[in-house]
Amino acid sequence: MPSSHTGSIEVICGSMFSGKTEELIRRLRRAEIAKQKVAIFKPAIDTRFGNDHIVSHNEQKLRSFPVRSAKEILSNSHEAQVIGIDEGQFFDADLIDICNALADQGKRVIVAGLDMDFRGKPFEPMPQLMAIAEQVTKTQAVCMQCGEPASYTQRLTEAKERVVVGAKEMYEARCRRCYEPPEE
Repeated sequence: MPSSHTGSIEVICGSMFSGKTEELIRRLRRAEIAKQKVAIFKPAIDTRFGNDHIVSHNEQKLRSFPVRSAKEILSNSHEAQVIGIDEGQFFDADLIDICNALADQGKRVIVAGLDMDFRGKPFEPMPQLMAIAEQVTKTQAVCMQCGEPASYTQRLTEAKERVVVGAKEMYEARCRRCYEPPEE
């Protein structure tokens, strides 16, 4: 059933340690202050800081609902006016249709996630979400080598799989000059 409010999709993207989750939390808290009904989701595979919260690297947190698929977001957000989704890169392509469906229902959908993987390649489905979003915010970290603005995520381990959940022990933010692409 269509809402009288215009829905929208907002994407917050960037490298690791760039403040994506912090910005997502800031926007969701403002929606709560405005007395809007908020539903927050994160991928169940992200257990770095616990199962039932989204948590920024500076330890800000909000209670969230862990989901195994993007379809669970649709079925668990009927009452919400604002939907927050963290770590969007960990979802499959269904996330694009789910976000569109929610926005078409008049909901404000805010997705945070990595725009590039550790190889410096676009990290789906984030690029597709950026293309259909009404608003895109690209955050930058500080290069952990030289202190310049950083847009890349440097993996510090030899792991080759695309998705390896980790934090400071496995990744660094790097600028273009300091980033060292892994050998294929």
